[in-house]
Amino acid sequence: MAEDGWTADERAAMKERAAELRAEGKKGAKKADELQTVLDKIAAMAPADRVLAERVHAAVTANAPGLSARTWYGMPAYANADGKVVVFFQDAAKFSYRYATLGFQEHAALDAGDMWPVSYALTAWTPEVEARVVALVRAAVG
Repeated sequence: MAEDGWTADERAAMKERAAELRAEGKKGAKKADELQTVLDKIAAMAPADRVLAERVHAAVTANAPGLSARTWYGMPAYANADGKVVVFFQDAAKFSYRYATLGFQEHAALDAGDMWPVSYALTAWTPEVEARVVALVRAAVG
């Protein structure tokens, strides 16, 4: 991981994936456009939010390849095959919050009894945070 977000290898891999999607035809081109929109939204974020969003994007795409990147209310989000948002990232600046948010929608398989968390405050990306995000994403699509 680069200290300021994506590494050069990660950026190159995302460009390759977008090209692969476009090569699949109309449906693939739509996915590629949606992916590019997400990447553009992330790139436009304030530096601290951008680093978090880049790491969330990398964690989601690596651990839940069945989810497709798209925007949802102007936020980076990841949807299942039915187009239903499972997980999203909200930058702190979106609503002038003091923290970014990692959120899960009703299609995330995180149910735990009668009550469970569906959003998490993110202030920094550490190995512990990464492990927790990866575990939540895997459980959400599990």
